[in-house]
Amino acid sequence: MKRFAAAAFGLVLAAVLGVASSGAQPKAEGGRAAIVQKLVDCRKLTEDGARLACYDQATAALDQAEAKGDIVVVDREQARKVRRQAFGFSLPSITLFEKGETQEDLENVAGAVMAARQDSMGRWIIKLEDGATWAQIDATELFKTPKQGMPVKIRKASLGSFLMTVDNQRAFRAKRTD
Repeated sequence: MKRFAAAAFGLVLAAVLGVASSGAQPKAEGGRAAIVQKLVDCRKLTEDGARLACYDQATAALDQAEAKGDIVVVDREQARKVRRQAFGFSLPSITLFEKGETQEDLENVAGAVMAARQDSMGRWIIKLEDGATWAQIDATELFKTPKQGMPVKIRKASLGSFLMTVDNQRAFRAKRTD
């Protein structure tokens, strides 16, 4: 399941980065897609008729590229959703989804328990309401059994690990499994 989720996320990432079956969109300076840069460059034209013609041509090209799937435009909320869904997976850095976010926002996730169970070794497997599944990887004991609706906080820790807190209990080390 983890491999499927990573592959699916890779497909979403490829679409967002503007990679289509017909090939990748060329990039202008600064990492911006060339087709978007052409639209922005229209502002430099001083003659009204030329600027309008430039905008008309650039917006038509952008609209066509988006319709074909050559480029995908996402807003900040969509980027947050993708970043949140990927939180905890070992994926390459995706700075595209981190623009405008604080370091705290990038290293912390809050949610709620949807379901919880213990594995054969007594470690907790916790599914969150957003669909993410996390597994306890240390032997920290919880004094309250995680129940549906309990608040969960997950934060990045050292060496790529994560610390999970359920209902303000002591934090334990966890890894994302799904």
